[in-house]
Amino acid sequence: MNSKVIIFSAPSGSGKSTIIRELMKHEDLHLAFSVSCTSRPPRGTEQNGVEYFFLSPDAFRQRIADGDFLEYEEVYKDRFYGTLKAQVEHQLQSGKNVVFDVDVKGGCRIKEHYGHCALSIFIQPPSIDALRNRLKNRHTDTDAVIADRIARAEYELSFATCFDCVVINDDLETAVAETWHAVNDFIRND
Repeated sequence: MNSKVIIFSAPSGSGKSTIIRELMKHEDLHLAFSVSCTSRPPRGTEQNGVEYFFLSPDAFRQRIADGDFLEYEEVYKDRFYGTLKAQVEHQLQSGKNVVFDVDVKGGCRIKEHYGHCALSIFIQPPSIDALRNRLKNRHTDTDAVIADRIARAEYELSFATCFDCVVINDDLETAVAETWHAVNDFIRND
């Protein structure tokens, strides 16, 4: 069985991280999580090299100039996110199926790069109002940040049709099951 990549994109607050965490529990899928780089500061208990590799904006720009990224995006001013080529290739060569948690443009770039060896999944909230409530209930962002995330979400939702599979996360258990079936079928079929 050849290693494959599974790409997840979604507006912030759609439940993507929770769905990925549940999926990663299935050892039989041989999944490895691609840890992205970001220039934003850590939130809560996030640790460098676990949730993200945290870089300063200048260090991130240098890595871009050096050609180190498979994909990257400046999502907000001086807030970069990106995927290191070397880390992904190492994971694939070790026989793992690599899971990406990336923005919509990054998801499209990774899908284009890996082609038929990639499954792209878009996690969609049931509505913008539901998304706004989820973001508020997290108690991690200011009202201004939430407003920015909602504006960004409306833009990101326009990319849903670019993905192989759209999962509407109205009920978490159902969304997790639907995602598992899509990933399992993709990994098992050559």
